[in-house]
Amino acid sequence: MTSRRYMLVAWMGLLALHPGCATTLGDVRLHADGAPMSEKCPEKSLEVMRYLQLYVGEAVWVQLDANQSRAEHITLHDGPIESVLDEDIGTLEAPMRLYGRVWTGGEQPVIRYYEAQFLKGKDRVPICAVARLGFGQLRKRPESKPGTAILNSSRAGVYIVDEFR
Repeated sequence: MTSRRYMLVAWMGLLALHPGCATTLGDVRLHADGAPMSEKCPEKSLEVMRYLQLYVGEAVWVQLDANQSRAEHITLHDGPIESVLDEDIGTLEAPMRLYGRVWTGGEQPVIRYYEAQFLKGKDRVPICAVARLGFGQLRKRPESKPGTAILNSSRAGVYIVDEFR
């Protein structure tokens, strides 16, 4: 067993001692346009990210919606989202799942990730990450209806954060 696997097994034991550490999604306040306001990353998530060697500013590519992977255009809806890591980051190995929430109220969707799901049925772990693309590439297409965001790409960068801004 590699040292990475030992670390994950040890971490899973630590997580079992601290149930209920994920962020409650309903606690996020919204701006007038429906975009979420800033939100602190929970201390437990910060602790877990340090242990998993996930450092603020690190980024990897993801398929934004596990149900629309590699599509030319995708439609995101307000609410929960399941994304798929395309690359390893820290001790998280692709194709790990990321779970979060989408808000489509502004000019571009806001996607925040609160949990990562280990493969083979292991527990979810708390994290703080956001989806981003530069140069307006995550902007909604003009034909997007309220509550949805039609995007030109199924991929985005996911960045580890210590606070959602």
